Amino acid sequence: MKKLSALILASLFALSCQKAAPEFPAGRMIDLSHSFDAQTVYWPTEEGFKLEKENDGMTPGGYYYASNKFAAPEHGGTHIDAPRHFAQNSHTVDQVPLEQLVGAGIVVDVTKQCEANRDYLVSVADFENWEKQNGAIPKGAIILLRTGFARYWPDRVKYMGTDERGAAAVAKLHFPGLSPEAARWLVANRSIKAIGLDTPSIDCGQSTVYESHRTVFERNIPAFENLADLSELPLKGFNVIALPMKNGGGSGGPLRVVAIIG
Repeated sequence: MKKLSALILASLFALSCQKAAPEFPAGRMIDLSHSFDAQTVYWPTEEGFKLEKENDGMTPGGYYYASNKFAAPEHGGTHIDAPRHFAQNSHTVDQVPLEQLVGAGIVVDVTKQCEANRDYLVSVADFENWEKQNGAIPKGAIILLRTGFARYWPDRVKYMGTDERGAAAVAKLHFPGLSPEAARWLVANRSIKAIGLDTPSIDCGQSTVYESHRTVFERNIPAFENLADLSELPLKGFNVIALPMKNGGGSGGPLRVVAIIG
């Protein structure tokens, strides 16, 4: 009897020492990614997404089997820009710490400004106005810029400003982006994990020197581009999970982004 009691006590002690697994963030999941298909929007100098069917049907063994192969540029569709994209000694896709790809998100909504000006540059004032209403941007936040342009996907003319292809078409791009001044303000005054938006680039379509890219990437802050509709997200109080293909040595790659609203 004493041995049985000792065994029970030992078992209870062992159970009490076990740490409970942390709960996964509860809440409603919202997909912030566009599908990759023949309609996926890419930069005018890039070829599009290609899917080639290899198998699709019943096998001699009597079971169904499907397999395909695909090809795509790193930068297009919903994707990550790794800092290496514009900063030589910074992180490639596979080097971006996982901690930077998950965390609390905020939305800075500039849809009204972008409706009035499709070349709108998100400004320092836009961030300061957000903080006046919501408090300081939290340390380690993932900032999502809502321009409203996701509603134009995949119409290249409405979304990018042109459906022309080739190097000459780049000068005809018109869509909103992050101003270089705001990029410099962010890295100097706030500590963020990543920044994303619902346009093809964090620099506006008319940018020629890509200052905003260079500014944030020099600090090893990745960018998420071509995000899907952000209109269901609150301005704060949600989490972001943004996991790209682990493209070894890559400057970018396809990205699946999910927001979780508690």
